[in-house]
Amino acid sequence: STDAPAIWWLDPELTYGNAKPFVFTQGHSVCNRSFFPCFDTPAVKCTYSAVVKAPSGVQVLMSATRSTYVEEEGVYRFHMEHPVPAYLVALVAGDLQPADIGPRSRVWAEPCLLPTATSKLSGAVEQWLSAAERLYGPYMWGRYDIVFLPPSFPIVAMENPCLTFIISSILESDEFLVIDVIHEVAHSWFGNAVTNATWEEMWLSEGLATYAQRRITTETYGAAFTCLETAFRLDALHRQMKLLGEDSPVSKLQVKLEPGVNPSHLMNLFTYEKGYCFVYYLSQLCGDPQRFDDFLRAYVEKYKFTSVVAQDLLDSFLSFFPELKEQSVDCRAGLEFERWLNATGPPLAEPDLSQGSSLTRPVEALFQLWTAEPLDQAAASASAIDISKWRTFQTALFLDRLLDGSPLPQEVVMSLSKCYSSLLDSMNAEIRIRWLQIVVRNDYYPDLHRVRRFLESQMSRMYTIPLYEDLCTGALKSFALEVFYQTQGRLHPSLRRTIQQILSQGLGPGAEPSVEQASAGADSEVDADTPALLLGDEPPSSAISLRDVNVSA
Repeated sequence: STDAPAIWWLDPELTYGNAKPFVFTQGHSVCNRSFFPCFDTPAVKCTYSAVVKAPSGVQVLMSATRSTYVEEEGVYRFHMEHPVPAYLVALVAGDLQPADIGPRSRVWAEPCLLPTATSKLSGAVEQWLSAAERLYGPYMWGRYDIVFLPPSFPIVAMENPCLTFIISSILESDEFLVIDVIHEVAHSWFGNAVTNATWEEMWLSEGLATYAQRRITTETYGAAFTCLETAFRLDALHRQMKLLGEDSPVSKLQVKLEPGVNPSHLMNLFTYEKGYCFVYYLSQLCGDPQRFDDFLRAYVEKYKFTSVVAQDLLDSFLSFFPELKEQSVDCRAGLEFERWLNATGPPLAEPDLSQGSSLTRPVEALFQLWTAEPLDQAAASASAIDISKWRTFQTALFLDRLLDGSPLPQEVVMSLSKCYSSLLDSMNAEIRIRWLQIVVRNDYYPDLHRVRRFLESQMSRMYTIPLYEDLCTGALKSFALEVFYQTQGRLHPSLRRTIQQILSQGLGPGAEPSVEQASAGADSEVDADTPALLLGDEPPSSAISLRDVNVSA
């Protein structure tokens, strides 16, 4: 169908190479019911086969263990030999070329992106797979390939078996790329092999995958880096907690899914980080991370290719550690398993991140300098700290702290700009988006040209929407309209519509940029009838929300 929410059709102009049309699917959570007839619930798993006919020169890939191609007929045949839930059936087709990056991995990307993708991942994926196998048992899907998608891909990454989908714009940000790919590697065991049986317990996949991801990074890059990344994410969790309130029902691990609610709306940082904290707490109960790894390996072996509920995990845990069952650890006052699952609010316990203090302490010290008085002395001391030598997560954490404190005194913003603006402008998109949000939230006009240039070059939801939200929340609505009119022809119709909704909210009741007005100076009109390409897609309700839930599936 041309209007199925699972299927995204792109004209050549919406790809990086501008050479050929492109199509990809995104099934998570319940979109694949619009792709093919299926029981679209993670409780049901099956094998699948597919026959796909494509024009000459268009490469077709699917999340399958086997594939063949008959060139004379232009026909691809795919088969997935292991049972998977419907949301993990995925297809992509376009101007894609492969490059091997390991004995069982290759990257697929548009020709102009292939050298970058290859250089950044060559050898690394096999290292991560091997680390995961040592922890959790054999990799069971055969190949682990990665395909880089155009900027309209609606999330950062998706763990489709055998073929991880990743948004190409993340290639700019090395550490974010590493974490996103390792997270999807972890899903090969937690989520793809053993799946949450209901969307109300999505944490069973995401919390366990996040825990496994951090075990892999600890084994590969050391505890300090893992603690830094964890501190960065937990900071975002607490930011979301302030936004939603501690009584928000979506902060439960076992969320009640009301009829008619799209499960994708339950994808938030609680699913990942509160779920991670619970899994980490379980690992601490047994006193040895390696013993807990052994438990998770046995859990995967027992339940692979099936779907489970939380009680399956917890019963298996207590059976594996009978001494803990005798101690009734599931009923400890204030830390009851039932309370972990069904209480609203922040995690009942958080991990000890002291091993990352060598990386997090400088961030905290610099932030304190910029909020100290007198400003001139603080700025002088701060300018002596060379953040160009920092890890990306350190710089992002520092900027997030400044964002939390915005609006800042104007003289502070001026000094920050003088000290960092040119430097940050040369860094990756994850850093630039945060600095530009500080610029916008503080109405700092001297750096607005950087905001314009960023929005003229970035066509991804993950970078454009947060800035448009902030622009429309403050005094810069007319600037936002001007930039949108100049760039909207290069945006995917779904993103164009979302930004139009943000702009119309910012303009006040009843005011909406018309199709004719919005298409001024652009080659293609905004299609007012374009369906929501994510079920229930709607403009975020606050300037913080989307930035904070921009996570990999």
